[in-house]
Amino acid sequence: MLIVTRRKFLKLTTGSLATGLATQLISFEDIANAAISRPLAANTPILVVVTLYGGNDGLNTVIPFTDSTYFSARPGMTYPISQMLPIDAELALNPAMSGMKTLWDQNKVAIVRGVGYPNPDRSHFSSMAKWQTGSPNNNLSTGWIGRWIDTQKEDPMLAISLGSVLPPLFAGAKRSGSALPIGGLVIPKGVTGAQLQKISTPSAKDSKLMAASATSMRNLFSVSTDVQPVLKAPAPLAPDLPTINGGNAGGDNNLAQQLDVVAKLIAADSPTKVWSVSLGGFDTHANEANAQAALLGVVSSSIYRFMSQLKSTTRSNDVTVLIYSEFGRRVAANGSDGTDHGTSGPMFVIGNSVKGGFYGDQPSLKSLINGDLAVTTDFRDVYASLLEGVLKSPVEPSLGNWSGRVNFLKTA
Repeated sequence: MLIVTRRKFLKLTTGSLATGLATQLISFEDIANAAISRPLAANTPILVVVTLYGGNDGLNTVIPFTDSTYFSARPGMTYPISQMLPIDAELALNPAMSGMKTLWDQNKVAIVRGVGYPNPDRSHFSSMAKWQTGSPNNNLSTGWIGRWIDTQKEDPMLAISLGSVLPPLFAGAKRSGSALPIGGLVIPKGVTGAQLQKISTPSAKDSKLMAASATSMRNLFSVSTDVQPVLKAPAPLAPDLPTINGGNAGGDNNLAQQLDVVAKLIAADSPTKVWSVSLGGFDTHANEANAQAALLGVVSSSIYRFMSQLKSTTRSNDVTVLIYSEFGRRVAANGSDGTDHGTSGPMFVIGNSVKGGFYGDQPSLKSLINGDLAVTTDFRDVYASLLEGVLKSPVEPSLGNWSGRVNFLKTA
């Protein structure tokens, strides 16, 4: 039988431990206590960042449905025009995005078109790194939110990412955001569980590294204990969602679950100004039409449900949601009714403080660059606008002297 000792644990988990030491795991109890002792002041803006991993196809998200080039480039992976959701005379949302269409009709959705960075390289890893660090030209080890965290008073509740791995987005040079695992957290039981519980007990003989390991392990047990009751508790009432058997008919999925938790903690006045949630699966190289519609349906319904839940709180005017992916897809379909890695795509900014409408130029299907859409808006324009308009902070610490802005927020 394998006997787990503190030293063996350290030896066996060297790689993950490095992340664990850099990532501050927090529990619901920590957040609840902070919400009671020092709640977020009324009217404080909150940013919720939604990352779509895999490279979402922007052309099948915001569809140029009057352009014949779109249909000829993608035989077998478009949708009937009758099912699309027009939002102006030339563009329509994916048929699965009815919730987003409702928010658009309420002037709560800004769509920034053609967003990307100079000289896109179509690599998941390096492209997401550029988006999350906010630096297309330099290999930085800090994220654009992480550098903002560096400018704030030290507070583990300031920026929280749902998931067991902290995204580079939240990594700062002096400090980083915190991670709150809610899914896939499996704590060992039986003999192994008992051994792990034992080695997580603090000891005066611990080295600094061992003490950090023990703290990390205790946090995992604490999260495991605290998460389930909170997840089982009802989310804030969504007054405009239909109900089935007394419950909200918003469906359930991992993104919805993450946003349910965020809605609960926002309603509880958690002193958190930035939240991060995510959804993967957008690397649609085959059979894209159905797969992407399913994913976009999840995004659309989850965001609509989240915004509806906020209506029953005092924070409905405080929250701004940002949705992005690391790149769009190639314009032409591949041989598998899918698309390969491309360049620019739309970003969504959502909230009561948002001026709904289009921003940035729609990339032309007749002026492609090596078969890809042109980048018409630099993502740093969007980040700079959110830093100033939502986080009420100067841009320079996060983005240097970047001068671009997108005017999608209402002025007070």
